[in-house]
Amino acid sequence: MENVLIVVAKEPLAGRTKTRLCPPFTAEGAAELYRCLMVDTLALAAGLPIADRALAYTPAGARTYFAGLVPDGFRLVAQEGANLGERLANALRTHLELGYQRAVIMNSDGPTLPLSCLEEAFHALDTADVTLGPGHDGGYYLIGVKRLHPQLFQGIAWSTEQVVPQTLAACRRTGLRVHRLPEWYDVDVAGDLARLRADLARDPSLAPCTAAFLSQTRFFAASPSPSLHSGQCDGVRSPAQPAGGSSRPGDCGQAGDNGR
Repeated sequence: MENVLIVVAKEPLAGRTKTRLCPPFTAEGAAELYRCLMVDTLALAAGLPIADRALAYTPAGARTYFAGLVPDGFRLVAQEGANLGERLANALRTHLELGYQRAVIMNSDGPTLPLSCLEEAFHALDTADVTLGPGHDGGYYLIGVKRLHPQLFQGIAWSTEQVVPQTLAACRRTGLRVHRLPEWYDVDVAGDLARLRADLARDPSLAPCTAAFLSQTRFFAASPSPSLHSGQCDGVRSPAQPAGGSSRPGDCGQAGDNGR
């Protein structure tokens, strides 16, 4: 296989995960929401037939946790680096040095992304040097390369609206050809959560673990917090199994109309 898709994730710990969603969630509820988003995103990645798959996780001591979470066929690698840019660059470097011709790295909290967007991220690298999937907030949900370009991950104001503009500026300075994917959303703040709920109300199969969680949970911090055991998704999908038959949007070109 010439392609590898890398999902970046962190262990969902109460008080350290999705804190901008507290409220409406309790700290425990926000951590469980992220776990479900991650389970569904990994299932999305597992459904991509044109690439090997890997999970770059943090903290380093969480390998056992993630080994019990990922679907079969995922390579586990600990994230390395002092900041997000270093961690992204190192994960890409590790896999390109293994001999992969194209490496795409994506977030773990956007499970409704159309599978066709992931396919486009790889196919576009036939002619482009970089593929970039922008979010509405100035960040990106995905970046893909054929070789490592360290300047794309240096001097970036991570977690701000400047991430995409600064990344594109770095590409222009070095003459890199960029293919921009349609805008999509991850789930960080209340507005993202509202869109996710609307999408899943129309089609729960887009993210069945997340849909089951949201259907059982009130959004107020004063409400009883949801259980954090893996049975939260019982009856939907085991976290260790990919979703085999879920329907997903098929037209990546429509994503820009539905961006956050």
